[in-house]
Amino acid sequence: MNNGILSAALAGFGTGMSLIVAIGAQNAFVLRQGARRQAVLAVVGICAASDAVLIALGVAGLGAVVTAWPVALTAIGLAGGGFLLCYGVLAGRRALRPVGAQALTARGAAVGSARTAVLTCLALTWLNPHVYLDTVLLLGSVASDRGSLRWVFALGAMLASLVWFAGLGYGARLLSTFLARPGAWRLLDGLVAATMLVLGGSLLLRTL
Repeated sequence: MNNGILSAALAGFGTGMSLIVAIGAQNAFVLRQGARRQAVLAVVGICAASDAVLIALGVAGLGAVVTAWPVALTAIGLAGGGFLLCYGVLAGRRALRPVGAQALTARGAAVGSARTAVLTCLALTWLNPHVYLDTVLLLGSVASDRGSLRWVFALGAMLASLVWFAGLGYGARLLSTFLARPGAWRLLDGLVAATMLVLGGSLLLRTL
């Protein structure tokens, strides 16, 4: 029995990690916040807690409801695509026209930046239909194959989310020496802008 529990937990951890570790809008945002050391705990907490809630809903059977109501994913796709395009434009503007040296340092946080980071993180998480497809539908259906151990599988997937986002958010500080140079911040913002614009555009095209 213990071997079965461990196997289910490891399977959940591996499956969850394989879905999370990809270049995406959420990961790009967590990386930038970690590098700037702004609201890292809040951002990591929101990402991990949101994944935990969605995984739990998927294991509980919400995936069937989402599948039966495709208009919900369409609405989320339109809102999420528009948001990603707007964020991508802002990131591109920062890359092309940085505002002063302070904007390029990894220290300090402007007034209201924590609130902005939290709201942005919530939008990037809950307005992304891929999050629902990966967590609610895919992980939920895979977990159902584990029978009575499906919640152990879910806990493994939740742990993978927490480990990944914590490592991404706090590990970004290791890049502080590199990011002390203004050109490095412009490069990072350029990569973030490209990621957001491509994902936002492709999301709107698929939705429409």
